[in-house]
Amino acid sequence: MSTDQIDWETLRKAAVDAMKRAYAPYSNYSVGVAAYVDDGRIISGCNVENASYGVGLCAECGLVSQLHMTGGGKLIAFSCVNGDEDIIMPCGRCRQLLYEHSAPGMLLETVSGIRTIDEVLPDAFGPRDLEEYAR
Repeated sequence: MSTDQIDWETLRKAAVDAMKRAYAPYSNYSVGVAAYVDDGRIISGCNVENASYGVGLCAECGLVSQLHMTGGGKLIAFSCVNGDEDIIMPCGRCRQLLYEHSAPGMLLETVSGIRTIDEVLPDAFGPRDLEEYAR
């Protein structure tokens, strides 16, 4: 899918709406994410902190959970925003999580423009590698 086929404004609005539901009483750093699924759905997620800081959930965890709760599929385009509604880059762990559930060539809206999942996580290891190994 090409970047001009994605309604980035609608996707970003869904990410902002999710960010407004974040539970971030400790860091006060709310994050919202949204993605298009290969069947046309938009799914979203927000971060959920915990008093035991290390067990908080990134917004991408909620997004992937929603992906599977609503029928599965593969992510084709993704946007991530902070509490100021600025585009931010997912952390390394979340990039790996997104890669695991992405269609090849998934697009991400990043601080430096639209990038593919392979550009933001080069030489990634994931399910496609395991499928090749099983052959």
